[in-house]
Amino acid sequence: MKKVILSGMLALSCWLCQGVNAQSKHTFTLGKSEFLLDGKPYQIISGEMHPARIPREYWRHRIQMAKAMGCNTIAAYVFWNYHETEKGKFDFSTGNHNIAEFVKIAQEEGMWVMLRPGPYVCAEWEFGGLPSYLLQIPDIKVRCMDPRYIENVQRYVNTLAAEVKPLLVTNGGPIVMVQVENEYGSYGNDKQYLYTLKDMWVKNGINVPFYTADGPTPFMLEAGTVDGAAIGLDSGSSEADFEQAKKQNPNVPAFSSESYPGWLTHWGEKWQRPGVDGIVKEVKFLMDTRRSFNLYVIHGGTNFGYMAGANSGGKGYEPDVTSYDYDAPINEQGDTTAKYMALRRLMASYLPKGKKLPAIPKPIPATTFAPVTLQPFTTVWQHLPEPVKKPQPVPFEAVGQDYGFMVYKTTLIGHKSGKLTIKELHDYATVFLNGRYVGKIDRRLGENSITLPKSEVKDPVLEILVEGMGRINFAEAMIDRKGITDRVILNGMTLMNWEQYRLPMTEQFVQELAKGPAAADSREGKFFKGSFELAAANDTYIDMSAFKKGIVWVNGHNLGRYWEIGPQKRLYCPAPWLKKGSNDIVVFDLHQQEAAAVKGEKTLE
Repeated sequence: MKKVILSGMLALSCWLCQGVNAQSKHTFTLGKSEFLLDGKPYQIISGEMHPARIPREYWRHRIQMAKAMGCNTIAAYVFWNYHETEKGKFDFSTGNHNIAEFVKIAQEEGMWVMLRPGPYVCAEWEFGGLPSYLLQIPDIKVRCMDPRYIENVQRYVNTLAAEVKPLLVTNGGPIVMVQVENEYGSYGNDKQYLYTLKDMWVKNGINVPFYTADGPTPFMLEAGTVDGAAIGLDSGSSEADFEQAKKQNPNVPAFSSESYPGWLTHWGEKWQRPGVDGIVKEVKFLMDTRRSFNLYVIHGGTNFGYMAGANSGGKGYEPDVTSYDYDAPINEQGDTTAKYMALRRLMASYLPKGKKLPAIPKPIPATTFAPVTLQPFTTVWQHLPEPVKKPQPVPFEAVGQDYGFMVYKTTLIGHKSGKLTIKELHDYATVFLNGRYVGKIDRRLGENSITLPKSEVKDPVLEILVEGMGRINFAEAMIDRKGITDRVILNGMTLMNWEQYRLPMTEQFVQELAKGPAAADSREGKFFKGSFELAAANDTYIDMSAFKKGIVWVNGHNLGRYWEIGPQKRLYCPAPWLKKGSNDIVVFDLHQQEAAAVKGEKTLE
């Protein structure tokens, strides 16, 4: 045991004296059972975080936090759909999109980088990182050799490779490994697809070692690994797990590519909060046996805007909350937790005598503000665009919409009341008959029908306002188009001749909303508006407990979804989006009718 602990101490000592140096060139290669930095065995101690989920202004702070906990490496997903929101239009330069800057900051802080570029990443992120424009192709198949999918992947790989190639360790940068796809053995078995992806990167000059990441089971490893690539285990927490990797390929190193300090939470659940003891025990095992590992995640951040994903487990459709706090060691607002301190103490215990971990960075200031009442100022019904006419309803993607909401409208002929069924609603609908609210239909609960009351109107008008929530990001149900994805039936009769009103509710649309006449339309689907004062622009959490279900924009920035079913009642608003003095807030709520108050808090709960 003394020999094993000494080995761990040497690994951390090696890290302290061999941090990334921009002035010197290093080599990083795969040995038979270990990673080799400059030809010597090297233990990767990685903490994962995602640039898209963290305000750019906080990237350096979060990386410093990981280093102070004992990490020598940062693992980072790249979300394809975050960088190519429209086909052929890439953004790798503005705000959180600047991946090269994130990698350079990691290098400046003496950290190595493992890049996880997908194209599929899972990550509880919308559509697992795949761009929704792919779903405009009616019969598209993803994560395989469908030529239409591969054509788009190739464009992404070409573009991203040009951004990161100068930052490879072979070119003096900090990127030591690149992942091929992600947990492919949990999804499919197209080995040609995996090798095609790897070949794309190689042809674009990505000449660092590759790795894969899969669950430690024989079938996942057989389907998901690539010859010559290191084997990542999600997670590798026992000798039995590593033995599975050795059976798959004894000639490459294996490591725990996702060790889980926390876990994800869906709407309607309690917060997922794994204890401290489990991850401390796992990390101690990995340190004692000198296995490399990556903590998924060391810091989660936030699913701003419409980017929270969803699962489709045994409960059906399970949308993720906006916060990606994940009960991670570094919380959503960037502060330490009990888990952080426990892991830091553990990591410090492996340091050679006289060596210390870096000091923990100062916390990012947070503030509160007093309750302010938001007043209704217009409704969605007063801002409908020109409709698209369709014989039967079609999903968002079929009319070129990615996210947000859509109104489906038709006049009832024949049957005018009774059982209304929406075939394959994705995901949440509020139903109106002749301008009056009838009720809601929630895919999450397995609901698909509602009773339409009798009407005295000769030609009743049916309107269905549909919210598309997160696209499924894992397993076989990933083709998850939004809106009404099949048809609408009333007492067995298929309803025809629809008008569809696109409401992506972009930040620009919300900023340009004009106040509508109060009497013009009083039904559900209201926008609320107000402002709050801050003595200083510091982080805050907007408490939405008085509202029901909707979206919040502060100073034009989309903070994400809230929902009265919880568990999340507060939305994180970072200081870079705030200003000293007056700050504007707009809320769109599907159910709230009366003015209500919001307030600022310092924490998620």
